[in-house]
Amino acid sequence: MENLIHSRVVEEADFIINTGKTVREIAEVFKVSKSTVHKDLHDRLLDIDPNKYSKVADILKYHIDIRHIRGGESTRNKYKK
Repeated sequence: MENLIHSRVVEEADFIINTGKTVREIAEVFKVSKSTVHKDLHDRLLDIDPNKYSKVADILKYHIDIRHIRGGESTRNKYKK
């Protein structure tokens, strides 16, 4: 794996562990697509650091579990304006 990709994956993993941000927010910060962040955190991170992968997987699972709540709040706020 290329050094640039390897370092980006580790930085993304550290970022999500420290902040709990979503994949979209991470993509904005690192100037890559959501798909790239998803591939980095689901596929590449497992090969690089399995310990960080388990922490990141827990955070991503939490985001999936609450996404229906977030979507409802966003819609409510949109129509409140």
